[in-house]
Amino acid sequence: MNLLAEEAGGNRTLTFGMFLAFIAVTLAVTVWASRNTRSATDFHSGGRQFSGIQNGFAIGGDYMSAASFLGISGMIALYGYDGFLYSIGFLVAWLVALLLVAELLRNSGRFTIADVLSYRMKQRPVRTAAAVSTITVSIFYLLAQMVGAGALIALLLGITPGETYLGMTAETAKIVGIIVVGLLMTVYVSFGGMKGTTWVQIINAGMLMGGAILISLMVMGMYDFNFNSLMGDAARASGEGKSFLEPGQYYGKEVAGDALQTLWNKLDLISLGLALVLGTAGLPHILIRFYTVPEAKAARKSVNWGIGLIGTFYLMTLIMGFGAAAIVGKNAITEQNEAGNTAAPQLAESVGDYFGGNGLAAIMLAVIAAVAFATILSTVAGLTIASSSSLAHDFYNSVLRKGQASEQEEVRVAKFSALGVGIVAIVLAIFAQSLNVAFLVALAFAIAASANLPTLLLSLFWRRFNTQGAVAGIYGGLISAVSLVIFSPVFSGSESALVTGIDINWFPLSNPGLVSIPLGLLCAIVGTLMSPERNDRKFAELQVRALTGAGAEKAVEH
Repeated sequence: MNLLAEEAGGNRTLTFGMFLAFIAVTLAVTVWASRNTRSATDFHSGGRQFSGIQNGFAIGGDYMSAASFLGISGMIALYGYDGFLYSIGFLVAWLVALLLVAELLRNSGRFTIADVLSYRMKQRPVRTAAAVSTITVSIFYLLAQMVGAGALIALLLGITPGETYLGMTAETAKIVGIIVVGLLMTVYVSFGGMKGTTWVQIINAGMLMGGAILISLMVMGMYDFNFNSLMGDAARASGEGKSFLEPGQYYGKEVAGDALQTLWNKLDLISLGLALVLGTAGLPHILIRFYTVPEAKAARKSVNWGIGLIGTFYLMTLIMGFGAAAIVGKNAITEQNEAGNTAAPQLAESVGDYFGGNGLAAIMLAVIAAVAFATILSTVAGLTIASSSSLAHDFYNSVLRKGQASEQEEVRVAKFSALGVGIVAIVLAIFAQSLNVAFLVALAFAIAASANLPTLLLSLFWRRFNTQGAVAGIYGGLISAVSLVIFSPVFSGSESALVTGIDINWFPLSNPGLVSIPLGLLCAIVGTLMSPERNDRKFAELQVRALTGAGAEKAVEH
C-alpha cells in the first residue's frame, strides 16, 4: 500500500468528518436560502441582490472546478511548462468575458442566455436551440465532475482493492460518491435556488483559496521562498532536466521524421487554446452569474474580482505543480494516479509531514480532500441550476406554455427539472466510470465556443442577424463539435481511445475547436443571409438595453 493510501486509511475519521462538516454547513445555508426564495427572480438569479465582490467569489467558486484544482496541478507536476498552459488559457479567457460579454449580457437578459438570443427573434425555435445547447454542455461538464467525485472519495478514504470501509469496496465507494454528489446538487438547487447555490460557491471559493494559499506558503517555506530553487529541483526530479521547463513535453510534440504528425500536434494545441479562451464566454453556468447582480457596474466589478481570485489561484497551481514534481516525485504521483490527479493531495501530505510529522500530514490531507470535494459540489450546483433554469424558463414557459406560465409554476418546473438533471447525471456518471472523461471538459468548452459564443456576439452586434441564423449557428456548432470528437483519436483508433474494437478515427485533432468554432460562425452567417427576416427596430432596442440596462428588470417579450 502506498503512502497516500496508508495515511488516508489510517485517518479516515478525520477526512470523513470534514466531508460531513462541509455538507452540514452548506445544507444549513441552503435551508436559510430556501426561506428567501419565493419568486422566479429569486430562484433563477438570486433576486439580483448579490454585490460585485460576492458575485466575484461565486464566479471563482463556480469556475475553479476539481479539474482546475487537481487536474492542472497534476499536469504541471508531470509535464512542467505544458501543464501550465491550461492555467494560462483559463485565465486569459476571462478577458474575453469581461470585454465582450459581462456587462452587455447583464443588461440585455433576465435569467438565461436565451433571453438575449431571442430578444429580437422568434422565441420558440431560438429558445429550444439554446436549451438544447445548455443541457448538452452542462451534461458533459457534469459527467466529468461526478465521475471525478466518485474516484476522489474512494481514493481519499484510502479504500484499496480487497479492502472495505463502512462495508464499501472501492468500486462501491465510487458509486456512492456519485450518488451523494448528485443528490446534494439536486437539494442545493431545488431548495436554495440561485441564492443557495451562490452561497455554496462563495464558501467553496474561500475554502479553495485558503487551502491553495496554505499549501503554497508551506512549499515556498521549504525552499526559503526561492522560486528558482523550487523550479530547479522540479526539473531535476522530473528526469527531463531543463526541457521540463520548456514547451513540448505534452503539447505540440515534435515527431522525428513525421512532419505531418508534428503539424497536427501543433494545430491541436491551437485548437485546445481556442476552445478554452473562447469557451468560457459561452459557458451557460458562468454566464448566468452576471444576472445575480443589481447593475452593470456590479457585473464588471464581479468579473474583476473573479479575475483576481482566479488569477491568484492559477499562479498558485504553478507552485503546487512544481512543488509536487520536486517534493513528491513523478514516480510516486503516477503510481497513485497515472493522470496525476492526486498530486495536490500527495503534496499536502508531504509538506505536512515535513513541518509537523504524521499528525499534520493527516490534517493537511483531510483539508485538501474536503476542499476538493467542496469544489466538485460547487461546480455541479452551478451546472444544475443553469440546466434547470433553461428547461423551466426557456423550454417550458416560453416554448410549451408560450410565455403564459405563472412565476410559481415556472419555479416548480425548475425544481423538478433539477431533480431530473440530477437523476440523469447520476445514471450516466455511474456507467461512465471506466471511461477517460478528461476530454469531456474540453468538449464542453468547445461546444460553448462553437454554438453559444458566435450566436451571442452576432445577436448583440450584427443588425442583420435573425432567427434562422441563430438556430443554424447553435445547432451547427453543437453538431460539428460532437461529431468531430466522435471521429477523433479521443474516441477510437488510439491507445487512449474511449472505445476499442472499432476505428473511425479520420479527424486528426483531439479537440475540435479549430474547426467547429469557425463552422458554428459560418452556419450562423449563412443561415442569416438565407432568410429575409430582419428587425432593425428590435436591434436598436437591444443596443439601448445592452448599453444602458434599461428594461433589464422586466420580463422579456414573448
